[in-house]
Amino acid sequence: MFRVVTGMDAITLLRTDHQAVERLFEQFEKAGDRAFVEKRRIVDRIVEELSIHAVIEEQIFYPAARANVPDTEDIALESLEEHHIVKWLLSELDGLDPEHERFQAKVTVLIENVRHHVEEEQSDFFPKVRAAMSRTALADLGDALATAKKTAPTHPHPRSADTPPGNSVAATIAGIVDRVGDNVSGIAQGSVTAVQELVGRVTGTTKPMPSPTGSNRTRGLAASVRRTSSATIDAADQAGRAAASGTIATAKAAKAGGKGTLTSAKKSVADVGVTAKRARTTTANTARQAVRSTKTAATKSTPPARKVASRS
Repeated sequence: MFRVVTGMDAITLLRTDHQAVERLFEQFEKAGDRAFVEKRRIVDRIVEELSIHAVIEEQIFYPAARANVPDTEDIALESLEEHHIVKWLLSELDGLDPEHERFQAKVTVLIENVRHHVEEEQSDFFPKVRAAMSRTALADLGDALATAKKTAPTHPHPRSADTPPGNSVAATIAGIVDRVGDNVSGIAQGSVTAVQELVGRVTGTTKPMPSPTGSNRTRGLAASVRRTSSATIDAADQAGRAAASGTIATAKAAKAGGKGTLTSAKKSVADVGVTAKRARTTTANTARQAVRSTKTAATKSTPPARKVASRS
């Protein structure tokens, strides 16, 4: 899992993320041509770390820089486009057979793009932010980034909004869905505690359940969770995009037309909150179904206990 680093300012935290991803790149490059299992494992970690890193930059770091640091507007916008390309590559690599003829090529292109992106951020973007923001502000920003990591999506969602306010709505829902899927997948390996805690937070229940012993049914459950929840994520994306366009339009009208349009702007934001709440409910229902399916799989994969006759 992606490490949540606390006690760092924003620039140090993001640089630490870059270093962690670079180590994974180097591991992949050193792996043998036929080391398919090892390469798949490394790419799984790359997908998770870059997905989380991209979201927290888009939700917190880029908006803060654009609002507070002169001459960073163009850099931030270019960074968003670079993220967009990387997320599409990640989505294609997420689950791709490592023996596929395009697997190695896709990872190579991904590495080249990310290294270019990191070089630009660290040589140009980060120094401008550090020079313009106080230590306290950077420390507060670092705490916000570290907190955001805990709930950020662990898989790429390239169709999702990547600027406020839409990205916050979509990321909240996608983060829940991704973590349910990740932890349900972990149940197949015998780890049940994490998913119980997660589903408990989503559904309000924390009932214990048996741990399956690696059945194919359970291994396929994580993918099923994401598939059945895709409509929920799409709805959240649409709500976020509508909020962005609607709020901008009503804000412009408010400037020209007065209080009536301000009321309309507030209503637009309130409507997004309702949509997000509905999306969260749908995701919670999916989580409940995941628990029920997992419990059924566990029951079917566990042999019945033998009865031992008592002796007098």
